[in-house]
Amino acid sequence: MFCRNQTTRATVARGSALEMEIRRGKFRRSLYVDTSQDSDIQKKIDHEIRMRDGACKLLAACSQRDQALEAAKSLQTCSTRIMAYMSELQKMKEAQVMKKVARRSSDAGPMDARLPCKGRVAISDLRIPLMWKDTEYFKNKGELHRCAVFCLLQLGGEIFDTDMVIVDRTLTDICFDNTIVFSEAGPGFELRVELYSCCSEDDCSAGSTPRKLASKLSSSLGRSAGKKLRAAMEPGPCSPVSNGGASPLLLPVPSVPGPKYHLLAHTTLSLSHVQDSFRTHDFTISGNEECSYWLPLYGSVCCRLAAQPHCMTKQMMSGPLKVSQLGGERHSWTNVHGVLKGSSLCCYQRPEDVENNVDPAFTIAINKETRICVTEKDAQGKAQNVCVSNQYGGEEVTHTLTTGDGEETHRWMEAFWQHFYDMSQWKQCCDDLMKIDQPSPRKPAPVTPKQGSLYHEMAPLAAPSCEGLLLQDNAVSAEIRALLSSYYNDSY
Repeated sequence: MFCRNQTTRATVARGSALEMEIRRGKFRRSLYVDTSQDSDIQKKIDHEIRMRDGACKLLAACSQRDQALEAAKSLQTCSTRIMAYMSELQKMKEAQVMKKVARRSSDAGPMDARLPCKGRVAISDLRIPLMWKDTEYFKNKGELHRCAVFCLLQLGGEIFDTDMVIVDRTLTDICFDNTIVFSEAGPGFELRVELYSCCSEDDCSAGSTPRKLASKLSSSLGRSAGKKLRAAMEPGPCSPVSNGGASPLLLPVPSVPGPKYHLLAHTTLSLSHVQDSFRTHDFTISGNEECSYWLPLYGSVCCRLAAQPHCMTKQMMSGPLKVSQLGGERHSWTNVHGVLKGSSLCCYQRPEDVENNVDPAFTIAINKETRICVTEKDAQGKAQNVCVSNQYGGEEVTHTLTTGDGEETHRWMEAFWQHFYDMSQWKQCCDDLMKIDQPSPRKPAPVTPKQGSLYHEMAPLAAPSCEGLLLQDNAVSAEIRALLSSYYNDSY
């Protein structure tokens, strides 16, 4: 059972000098970037700080174990997002400075360097195998050890969390059914998967065992030595074991009585791990058996990691074309509406056929093996043709494209070169279009009325606008209820 602490308000109010600067707006001036993205990220930082403050007060007010575990999970997620947004803001400032330096430099490289397209990256079917001892799993001997676990997944500035799962020796795998999609990933992405754990028992989660031990030792050692020992063992606002686990030098999280999550294992996935199937990856384990949050992990994580580059799902170029397939000495030209998308140049009879989902009249393969070249101008010095060559069954087939306009032909050629560059960067993701399921709606946290719940459901923090907590009338104080109603309905 978690109790209210009279010193909670003063403890939560403590914060770092950097955080106070964020609140006063000084952080905006020190990391100012002259783009609209700066304002968007700053709004996200302000929003997450309000969310984190509310999670602190909610955690301090919790009287049930399940409620406190969910509140601590929200606190951990908010803190991680704040650090990620601050890092993104710093990178934007550095990029702007480097861009200005490059403009002033006489030996600067070309500013119009080709960049690969973005894409969607999805991770699903997360499975983390456990390796219990035979006496624990098969013979059901020993103390039943329970932990609450969840995963944080970060790709750039996007951070998502999974549902919380209670794990004990009756489970052989930790399973997360969430499908998480990152919408703006580049081919050089690094997806970090972190598994957090917290002992779900009352004495472990409340963090009372160290305090009780410190009290006993202080009584034995005497008042003076005991006070020093208690001060050393008590986690303060700058302690690395404080809620959220944030770096104390960057943004320490206020210390709030209640459960604390710890990093149990982590891994980083990249483009080389993408495959349209269920695969196993190495997991780096933190901690040991002496930790209260320890679980016997096997050292691997299984998941399905898929990617959809925009060049495979969106129209990269479209417009009127004349197409001819080389055969003999005579060309027969066909007027079509061409659409460059995925691994094909789709040729429709009319532009309306694209919107009406009518099948194209024919398609021309555009893949890594395709060869494209531009012919010389005609006698009038105007028209240029684009030749597209593919191998079909050992025979080379060439289609000739023309627009009758030099600028339009140049636009098509640029689109082709960009398309080939995108495919070279995204590699195996452009061989076939991988399937990505839509993320399923988050399930509300189960709450029974007899527990005197503080809320009926926890809104997912990953959403751009949070719908808020459905609070019972007399469950929390008026101060906390007013705070939650003000910022959980916020949107940015």
